[in-house]
Amino acid sequence: MVTGRFRALAIAACIGMLLVLLGGALVTNTDSGRGCGDDWPLCHGKFIPAYTIESMIEYSHRLVTGFEGLLVLATCLSMFLKFRKNRSGYSEPLFYAGGALLFTIIQALMGAAAVMWPQSPPIMAIHFGISLIAFAATLLLVIWTFRAKNGPPVEFKVPRSIFPRVLATAIFCYIVVYLGAFIRHTDSGGGCIGWPLCNGEVVPEISGATGAVFIHRLAAMTLAISLAGLFIHIRKVSIGGAGLTKPAAWTLGLVITQIFSGALLTYTISNSNWFLFTNLLHNLIVTGLFGILMDILIRSWRLREGRGG
Repeated sequence: MVTGRFRALAIAACIGMLLVLLGGALVTNTDSGRGCGDDWPLCHGKFIPAYTIESMIEYSHRLVTGFEGLLVLATCLSMFLKFRKNRSGYSEPLFYAGGALLFTIIQALMGAAAVMWPQSPPIMAIHFGISLIAFAATLLLVIWTFRAKNGPPVEFKVPRSIFPRVLATAIFCYIVVYLGAFIRHTDSGGGCIGWPLCNGEVVPEISGATGAVFIHRLAAMTLAISLAGLFIHIRKVSIGGAGLTKPAAWTLGLVITQIFSGALLTYTISNSNWFLFTNLLHNLIVTGLFGILMDILIRSWRLREGRGG
């Protein structure tokens, strides 16, 4: 049985990870990554840096990340101490808590490395992907605490045909997210003006910033089609997949919302204030989408028909 206190700790860690992820996007979108120079963990050699917008954004992100690291560590230790006598029965939440801690450490170290040794845009795009996985781990832990509120979660059998589809879709979703992060780090957002056309063309020249943005748009549309197909398949299969129908519907709704938020990005690109807001919204939606997709992926694996144990 999960206590309300532990659930609150898990929720706090999840919210904190979301703030870390959005804070990293804010650092990128405001070009504040060099706001503290080459120093880490200090900012220009000081605990409290001189006030500039860039330094405050960067240093605040570091502080939130540090506090979140402590929250995740506390969650992981609480999880271990609470269920250490029954690790096999609670291997799932232990996996989530351990994964959250591992990827929090990795993304913090990558952030430090990016400050002290400036990285290329492809490497910096991976930083967002690592943060996304860390957030997904904390979200999965929160979801588990609600399912186990009154005892072990109720389990059901999932048709084996679901897992391969979810796995392929999840991998492709991560690629789409990476492409979006790459566009941000290369400042290529203006490569396609207008939506749904790109610079007034159905198929523009596939090169430079225009090519990057256009490929990202095509990938996002393909992801939407894949999620629609996944939702239809889960509804068609036997009753065992019924428990995955609702989250599959959520992913479909979120990817459609994500596509339209991408259109908003295009329309607000000339207004720096609105563009900052729509960029964060774009990140927020895909974060929720990826987290729910990870929940479907893990449950379709753990509860698949014919699985031993």
